[in-house]
Amino acid sequence: MTHLRDETRARSVRDMFARIAPRYDIMNRVMTAGQDVRWRREVIRRAELRLGDRVLDLGAGTGDLAREALRQCPTCRPLAADFTLEMMLAGKRRLGNSVKDWSASDALRLPFPDSTFDAVVSGFLLRNVIDIPLALREQVRVLKPGGRWVSLDTTRPRRHLLSPIIHFHMRSIIPALGHLITGEKDAYTYLPDSTEQFLSAEDLATRARHAGFRQVGFARRMFGTIAIHWGRK
Repeated sequence: MTHLRDETRARSVRDMFARIAPRYDIMNRVMTAGQDVRWRREVIRRAELRLGDRVLDLGAGTGDLAREALRQCPTCRPLAADFTLEMMLAGKRRLGNSVKDWSASDALRLPFPDSTFDAVVSGFLLRNVIDIPLALREQVRVLKPGGRWVSLDTTRPRRHLLSPIIHFHMRSIIPALGHLITGEKDAYTYLPDSTEQFLSAEDLATRARHAGFRQVGFARRMFGTIAIHWGRK
């Protein structure tokens, strides 16, 4: 799928997430050994939410980041936005779901006015979009001046002693688990493909600065395969 371009790839990605939506959350917990929960907590901490802040969870999927925003700052106002209806429906049906506002949204053409949100957060969004610079510029556009941006995503890992083990886990273990849990092996073959072809953490930081973010930084997690980026408008 990663060899496809433009709208064909976008439709393929949307269809893939629609198929795995019912078991997406379970698979995330299994293949990260629960670490994705910790990463999302860090994302929201770095968003520095305050009383009444409007928060956009972009590429929200089932709304994990929006729910975490409410857990850490009950007075904030999160909006969960995604371009896959089935993912959002799965999130709304989750037991104890606290997120009230959802929006069908394309990350490249956000349906929000300029300077709408105090924070924009995302989890595993950017490696799936077909135009990263445009997606970043859209996030800058909808942020208020001084607004915070935090992005959680995979990143191309550096070579080190654990690289063969990481490669085996991504290329063999994750597709096998994906097939067992979701019945969709191809979807979890896409994960290592898109990770290896995605930007390095350093390159994504550069793109974020070019898009207009300031005070950009990042931290690697999970043996260098995950990165959390942050910045301000």
